[in-house]
Amino acid sequence: MTIHKEGYASLIITILVLGGINVAAIELISQYAYITMIIQVLSGLLFLLILNFFRSPNRRIIRGEKEILAPADGKVVVIEETTETEVLKDRRIQISIFMSPLNVHINRYPVSGKISFLKYHPGLFLVAWHPKSSTENERTTVVIDNSRGIRFVVRQIAGAVARRIVYYPSEGEIVLQGDELGFIKFGSRVDVFLPLDAKIKVQLNQKTVGGQTVLAELP
Repeated sequence: MTIHKEGYASLIITILVLGGINVAAIELISQYAYITMIIQVLSGLLFLLILNFFRSPNRRIIRGEKEILAPADGKVVVIEETTETEVLKDRRIQISIFMSPLNVHINRYPVSGKISFLKYHPGLFLVAWHPKSSTENERTTVVIDNSRGIRFVVRQIAGAVARRIVYYPSEGEIVLQGDELGFIKFGSRVDVFLPLDAKIKVQLNQKTVGGQTVLAELP
């Protein structure tokens, strides 16, 4: 277990802020020992929560051309047939994974292939499970074309708490299934749009492990 690179700055800021608050408490209200103790305990819990959020566990990725892997840790909140309106403009099976602040927030490529489209959209910060979050929130759309010419859309969506989406690929890049696509800070959602003939392997409310749980299989 290591700390993800996206967490370094946040952890340093957290240490400085919490350290300043505790020093000020000791200097100003040291006569109220129970209050300073409460501040110290709450500071410690907050630091551990943020440290836990930025953890980067070692993952053993088992790659397969037919398997579509979960792009994130979290819970499946949507499995439905819908129209992908931004790029493909055709009918797809959408699977959405909600990540709570307690989940690992690394996002991974569900399939290997070539990045044929990439676009970042600034936007609102509706709660991640809101129906309009996929079209109105801050988000990034990534399209991956696999070796068989099948196109997959992965959409990172910021939530009410998440205020920064980080993505690593560039258009035209060749990417590997299970490698890091990006990171979303503090609560968010990832949508995957699959071909209609994909055989779904997960259920609503099922927990997923990014890079390991098989969402679906291609025929």
